[in-house]
Amino acid sequence: MAAAAMRLVQSLIILVLDLAMATSKRALASDPDIISDFIVPPNFNSTIDGSFFTFTGFRGIFDQAPKTFTGSKASLVEFPALNGQSVSYAVLQFPPNTLFPPHTRPDATGLLFLVDGYLEVGLIDTKNNLYTQKLQTGDLFIFPEGLVHYQYNSNPQLPATAIAAFGSASARAVTVPPAVFTTGIDNAILAKSFNTDVGTIEKIKAGLTH
Repeated sequence: MAAAAMRLVQSLIILVLDLAMATSKRALASDPDIISDFIVPPNFNSTIDGSFFTFTGFRGIFDQAPKTFTGSKASLVEFPALNGQSVSYAVLQFPPNTLFPPHTRPDATGLLFLVDGYLEVGLIDTKNNLYTQKLQTGDLFIFPEGLVHYQYNSNPQLPATAIAAFGSASARAVTVPPAVFTTGIDNAILAKSFNTDVGTIEKIKAGLTH
């Protein structure tokens, strides 16, 4: 069993590296330039004033203590004034011993600012080099567009909070584990891909869906 588990881990690492290369080499479209100061939604019937440029969705968010990793966004969907501005935000809240698993952002570079606690972060470049860092409160870390990366609060007692800024109004995230194990790929194909058995694949899928 130990050997099988090791082979599975090695296969997962290879998959992450392959995804890093594929996403970073792909031609990625950035937000289009606009020729006006800002874009008003077609169905916007109110007078344009300061409230149009204001997002209030983060009010009180720092008073909350979520029990699982939580990412709260201020992107084009939540904040229409961002349309055409090539920027968005997210507040990332990490309870003790929680993880934002390996993922990519195909549209945007991310700049993470740790405002409270400690985080272990890592990214993989197109040469399959892994870069890791242990961040302290006040540190910033940049995640280049399209590269696989993660954030982990390994502290068993203290939470961590970070703010992430993105160079796109719609910074999509593609998270590796659910992309592989929850999208309907046949168990036999996954077992063969990871050099393991169907039972192990079923256990991984069950862990991701509960």
